[in-house]
Amino acid sequence: MKKELLVQLHGSFEQLVHVEEESGVEFWLARNLQEILGYQTWRRFEEVVQKAVTACEHSGYNPDDHFVKVGKMVSLGSGAQREIDDYMLTRYACYLIAQNGDPSKATIAFAQTYFAVQTRKQELIEKRLAEAERLSAREKLKGSEKELSGIIYERLQDEKSFGRIRSKGDQALFGGHTTQQMKNKLDVPKSRALADFLPTITIKAKDFANEITNFNIKRDGLKT
Repeated sequence: MKKELLVQLHGSFEQLVHVEEESGVEFWLARNLQEILGYQTWRRFEEVVQKAVTACEHSGYNPDDHFVKVGKMVSLGSGAQREIDDYMLTRYACYLIAQNGDPSKATIAFAQTYFAVQTRKQELIEKRLAEAERLSAREKLKGSEKELSGIIYERLQDEKSFGRIRSKGDQALFGGHTTQQMKNKLDVPKSRALADFLPTITIKAKDFANEITNFNIKRDGLKT
């Protein structure tokens, strides 16, 4: 494929992208994609869209999250208007449509690569955001545990009391399992903290429980 055509197609796909105002999610309209992919009729293109919907289902994703059917008003030659079907498509939906298109078409071949790269970029961005969120939650938990440990030691002058109280908290959080039992279950090395191997939502739950405990101890005193 010539460089000039690559530049032209890339610019065309970039110009077609829309951004949903409330969520900030990028999407493409199927009618616009139909034209740039070289399908002369909506009927033929919708057949490809339906194949992509099936592929989405088989991949374990909900098609309703990626293929949103919408109506679109168009003007007729008489000056009247009528509503036609269209779809709002996520980047992943566009990728599946391209994968189910005719790869002998230069535009389809380009779209397959373009949306594969864009989808991978989005995955990496989401992964980095998730990692940053987990790191932030882990640091916050360290802070609440440090505060709780200090309060307990101040009241009891016993370094082991924090471990016992934290284990009781873990039992409540993990359905009766102690900290050590959870470490055994997750194969956590002895030198590592359990929280290093927990999902972000559980780390946040532990931090919230610590904050409640800190508040209660400061208000009511330590009850053992």
